Amino acid sequence: MKRYLRVGLIVNPLAGIGGAVGLKGSDGSDIVREALARGAKPRASERTLATLERLADISDHLEFFCFPGVMGEDVCRLANIEPVVVGELTVGKDGSDRGATYTSAHDTESAAKALRDLNVDIIVFAGGDGTARNIYHAIGSSVPVLGIPAGVKIHSGVYAVNGDGAANILKMLVEGDMVSITAGEVRDIDEDAFRRGVVKAKYYGELLVPNEDRYLQQVKCGGKPVEALVLQDIAEHVIENMEDDIAYIFGPGSTTGAIVEQLGLNNTLLGVDVVKGGELIASDANESVLIEIAKDNDCQIVITPIGGQGHIIGRGNHQIGPEVIRLVGKEKVIVVSTPSKIEELCNRPLLVDSYDKQLNLLMKGLITVVTGFESTILYRVE
Repeated sequence: MKRYLRVGLIVNPLAGIGGAVGLKGSDGSDIVREALARGAKPRASERTLATLERLADISDHLEFFCFPGVMGEDVCRLANIEPVVVGELTVGKDGSDRGATYTSAHDTESAAKALRDLNVDIIVFAGGDGTARNIYHAIGSSVPVLGIPAGVKIHSGVYAVNGDGAANILKMLVEGDMVSITAGEVRDIDEDAFRRGVVKAKYYGELLVPNEDRYLQQVKCGGKPVEALVLQDIAEHVIENMEDDIAYIFGPGSTTGAIVEQLGLNNTLLGVDVVKGGELIASDANESVLIEIAKDNDCQIVITPIGGQGHIIGRGNHQIGPEVIRLVGKEKVIVVSTPSKIEELCNRPLLVDSYDKQLNLLMKGLITVVTGFESTILYRVE
């Protein structure tokens, strides 16, 4: 027997806006303005809409509550959902409505408190680690929540693996499946340090989340030491197979960074670098730069999974967007990983979660992973 579910919805419309343009985050109004000036496009509403559309077959058993405009109302109406709209967005000091373009942490916290006070069964929110922090600050563990991943950096264990995963969890709740509630860690990093190539992740607290391992993202692992010899072996394998007339796009991470360093070049640990003919032709490149390089060159993309999570596209490497991957070709995407990263997945698949559903489907299947010198495995991608 299906259950009736009262769902609170919060959309951080600017979540992840700094990723594709190489800003490595979206926290703060200055970063948002810079991202928009660089031509960044907000994607959080798009990702939320895809999730809501997956719920059409159980819509009679769902009632949505949300803040006005871009924080939830707009995307509900696009999905043919008539929500209960509460609260109001921040108004700028000059009296203009800021909600059309910007929202603030205050808006997110106000929305979370309002939805809690309406006794919703679960709050679904689209954003990144900053959004999770805001919601934790506002309501703590008083209401179960579920995140739709839309940010640049997602270390927290309160997000579904992707929008489809969020929809599947909500369907399980409506269908009356046995879904327990557990505590999920809220973690965030210092974005200023992140842009300098330093990862400083901090634990902020815990939110209640549905405990469904198939669809819930794991907390990012970052503290486990990786043997230098393993990285050296991976680097030697990739370098031995590199060709001078190919441009190699190296995604963020210590594993890919070790390859660039072994070439004797300075790498951007948390950015995207491009190497051709043994020379660094682009450092900390954003999506538009990579698109132009991919148009003018035969390219290969070298990426590594996020430890503990398994994401190879859509987390921390938004610069390598769908257009870049299509220009290069799926068959020219090289995944490199230490064996320990693969073991941490406990047989869970590698994950692709770009904003382009067709690309996600294209990447699905078995992929070759370089795990050492002349050592490769086949691993599943979902």
